Amino acid sequence: MLAKPSLMNQSTADKKNLLFLMLAGFFLTNALLAEFIGVKIFSAEKTLGLPDAGFRILGYTLNFQLTAGVILWPVVFVITDIVNEYFGKKGVRRLTMMAIGLIVYAFIMVRLAIWLTPADWWSQSATTKGLRDLNQAYSQVFGQGLFIIIGSLCAFLIGQVVDAGIFRALRKRTGSKAIWLRATGSTLVSQLLDSYVVLIIAFYWGADWPLSQVLAVGTMGYLYKFSVAIILTPVLYAVHHWIDRYLGADLSNSMMEEAIS
Repeated sequence: MLAKPSLMNQSTADKKNLLFLMLAGFFLTNALLAEFIGVKIFSAEKTLGLPDAGFRILGYTLNFQLTAGVILWPVVFVITDIVNEYFGKKGVRRLTMMAIGLIVYAFIMVRLAIWLTPADWWSQSATTKGLRDLNQAYSQVFGQGLFIIIGSLCAFLIGQVVDAGIFRALRKRTGSKAIWLRATGSTLVSQLLDSYVVLIIAFYWGADWPLSQVLAVGTMGYLYKFSVAIILTPVLYAVHHWIDRYLGADLSNSMMEEAIS
């Protein structure tokens, strides 16, 4: 029996397909998870055992109290840059449309699950843990408002388009050099838009927040995302190194040249 070929001995087409499949899987998983864990608001300072930041922004005293989705969204945009590097804007567009379609599908299925009539025993099954109605808790956690869903999807789409466009423009200017500039630069701009678009749609239009409060909260969120994007720069180089080693120098270079053409 012939031995199966190792990863390093795969054909060119197999390597390209497997790489896209791995990046797509990680991209879609993180995008979906970010939507659902985002309902939780956490304190970054208390999580890290630090004193409250207490920043004064537009008349509000704010701390780093953020949606849990900010843990994953910077990762999504970093993966976007990697896909852009090797598969171009076409690859980014495919993944973005696929992610939006799957997120919409997931929300529809969640709404269907919330609509189902719960078994009486199940609703009362967590009373010993302090939950008088488990079904109500389930609906509260997963039943995000329509404006939040719309805001999140619009912010994601705009952020992806802007990220891919800036990345491509910088890639044409820098060539194969300065990975940190095109990746981090495009992520910082796209995350800036993402931070405010979702809040404007979800809370300025959907919940009548004052615009000053939206801008203040958005600024705190962006400061966090800005910091994470910088921190992830070494990770970006590590992933690039792994991909280049997996593809081989010739295939890696040809894919990057094709991606920018």
